Amino acid sequence: MLHYSPMFDMLDANVPRDNKARKMIERILFGMDALNIIACEGADRTERPESYRQWQARCLKAGFQQLPVDQAILKNIVHMKNSLYHEEFFAVEDRGWLLQGWKGRVLYAISKWKPDETYDNQ
Repeated sequence: MLHYSPMFDMLDANVPRDNKARKMIERILFGMDALNIIACEGADRTERPESYRQWQARCLKAGFQQLPVDQAILKNIVHMKNSLYHEEFFAVEDRGWLLQGWKGRVLYAISKWKPDETYDNQ
């Protein structure tokens, strides 16, 4: 729920409630996933949110090396954020991750990875 609450809040701040696209997004994209997390257990549960730090540990353990965020991409996103997006939206870089979120809550974490050539020799 910590993920979906800011998602609905972000929609509420940026898209009119009677907007048809918003209703579809709330019902189909966010609503069904949120319902799955709240109401389903075991094999019925298809959504299993994990933090970007959990994914980082998983990728490192699997033999991948994290690459730095491309500074040109980060600069472009920050520029777009400052000129096009609501003031509560944020985009920052944190230890190889491009974090995007709403009101201080990280919603998306984007990173680049490559196979670690030294991994096979360990």
